[in-house]
Amino acid sequence: MGSVRLSSTVRGGRGARLSAAVALAAALALTATACGSGGTDANAQASASSTGDDKITIPDDIRDRLKEHGIDVDQWKNGAWKNWDRDDWLREAQDYINPIIEGLWDPDRMREAEDPDRGVRDSDLSGDQGVTDPEPAPVRARPVSPTYHANAPEAGKVFFDSPEGTMVCSATVVADPAAPGRSNLVWTAGHCVHAGANGGWYRNIAFVPSYNDRGLSAAQLENASRAESAPYGVWWADWAQTSEQWIEQGGPTGGAGAPYDFAVIHVTPEEGGGGKSLEETVGSALPVNFAAPAVPRVASITATGYPAAEPFDGQTMYRCADRPGRLSLSAADPTMYRIGCTMTGGSSGGGWVATGADGKPALVSNTSIGPVTAGWLAGPRLGEVAEGVYDSVSEKFAGQ
Repeated sequence: MGSVRLSSTVRGGRGARLSAAVALAAALALTATACGSGGTDANAQASASSTGDDKITIPDDIRDRLKEHGIDVDQWKNGAWKNWDRDDWLREAQDYINPIIEGLWDPDRMREAEDPDRGVRDSDLSGDQGVTDPEPAPVRARPVSPTYHANAPEAGKVFFDSPEGTMVCSATVVADPAAPGRSNLVWTAGHCVHAGANGGWYRNIAFVPSYNDRGLSAAQLENASRAESAPYGVWWADWAQTSEQWIEQGGPTGGAGAPYDFAVIHVTPEEGGGGKSLEETVGSALPVNFAAPAVPRVASITATGYPAAEPFDGQTMYRCADRPGRLSLSAADPTMYRIGCTMTGGSSGGGWVATGADGKPALVSNTSIGPVTAGWLAGPRLGEVAEGVYDSVSEKFAGQ
């Protein structure tokens, strides 16, 4: 059995935010039964808060606000989220909505999630502004030793639903300047939360830190418990933000939005979390460096992720380390970092870490695109636009 509840940042209308009623929405629990790949049955119950029960009715104003976006919470939990009709697919930055469906991300559904292919071809690189460095030699991805939490505590997986099916990316817990030591922020790629120019926000976005922490094989995971697949819980994205450039220009192989292919999500635990933040739960969060030096002055970058396309199966964590070069897609856009790495789709969104001037590791990019045949990966160089996205999400939840 599971239940559906609404995140505390559900919005209705352009720029409008629900106020006092949001607290009631966050407490809402509607019983439902998860079935198969995420469908739910019609058993929905809610009782009035005045009865003293632990369930409450949905206030009419919240239900009305959801309907402004074409969302009826009862229909949503019963499978309406699977309707990807373009007229109903929310795409604008302020329209993000992600009602929590408890129990949806069970071990089978997580294990079977596929990679979002972002393989580029030579024709996609025709806009080079003459500063692209020679293609790097492939660097073989090395498996991270389990437990993953002991070796890469900030790393994990992002799961989401798209018109093409259940998908997976990689992601990183990052520090929150508004909540030192108590961050609930996760860094990933823009294409892991939003389809770009020809689509909208993906649905049922959730983060699982240290997925498959013990490094079980795919066969072993078939009988794994949720605690083995998600040892630090499932954290739903109650807000996501990416760049306007990705929303307007991003495409299936990165497109013109690739240099801005990054996103920050704010998460909340599916099962309460005992009052602990994500950072407190996993014990670590990486700072983000928005002034990372130009390519010639970066000695090495380490990329971490869960590659899912062949020859990998998406169940175990890998990493590559290489000296970065430059990749230019357009004269009008910033150059990207590029490293040799044989990780494939599924590693998208995974953190790129470099040692800063203070001698400490910091996130400087994320996996965005790679070639059709494995060999290298590219990630955006984080600057003012990325910092604006990050600060906006941090400020939105400051003091909460």
